[in-house]
Amino acid sequence: MADALGKVPDAEVDPEGTFKYILVRIKVKDGTEYKDIVRGTKSAGQYHNHIFEKATPPITALGLECNCLGGGKIEHNSKDKKLRVFGESTGYGKADHSVSVEKLKSVFKDYEITWSDDKE
Repeated sequence: MADALGKVPDAEVDPEGTFKYILVRIKVKDGTEYKDIVRGTKSAGQYHNHIFEKATPPITALGLECNCLGGGKIEHNSKDKKLRVFGESTGYGKADHSVSVEKLKSVFKDYEITWSDDKE
């Protein structure tokens, strides 16, 4: 079942713009193995829980459990290859942006990626 974790990308975010994101811990059911992933999109609506509701069905279909660790916002500038992680989720609280940045770096290897505790 641990190979199911490897089938889930570390980060999936919109290719451009500023949008909400969540940090999710996915875990093998009845196991101890887990990994954290980032999901962010404008199309999920105005609330962080909409991202969670959209992102988790394909993951749970693999037999994995999902738990949202927090949220925030991402500013994605694909032209300049920059990502900025900031803010917090009213419902889930602030994600650990340093963890989110590490996940983003594994996917956006040639980007400048920064984070801050600023609200905007």
